Amino acid sequence: MSGKGAPELTVKNCGDLRVAVIAAQWHEKVMDGLVDGALRALNDLGISEPTVLRVPGTFELPVAAKVLAGRGYDAVVALGVVIRGGTPHFDYVCQGVTQGLTQVSVDTGVPVGFGVLTCDNEEQAVDRAGLEGSNEDKGHEAVTAAVATAVTLRSVSEPWH
Repeated sequence: MSGKGAPELTVKNCGDLRVAVIAAQWHEKVMDGLVDGALRALNDLGISEPTVLRVPGTFELPVAAKVLAGRGYDAVVALGVVIRGGTPHFDYVCQGVTQGLTQVSVDTGVPVGFGVLTCDNEEQAVDRAGLEGSNEDKGHEAVTAAVATAVTLRSVSEPWH
């Protein structure tokens, strides 16, 4: 199980953060679960007005994240799913998206929550999508990680918080 060993994150004093969620449109059922989990996490954290954008596919997430990071968001959450097929396309998309989102975060200093599922089959994706019966809720986890990181970074740059 991939969720083994995950930390229990407690995030406080984050209701004023500007957070954007970017979600791909491929694999609608899985994506709906990821977005619902992300919005539930934001609500749990007291962040009431997130920006939610949809892009065509997972490969488009890095460019959207880069634009939003440059527009004053404190955290960006990228949600997508890539399911292995019979060609190397899976590997190229997964590598490009992972490197692209990492580059956005490092270049801008804005935390990017990585909610991109890279699965061998649809069953694995559904099991991680936060749907009824899923074992994991990666949309929720991606938001919590990004917001926790934003709060940590804010405490370094503004020690009076």
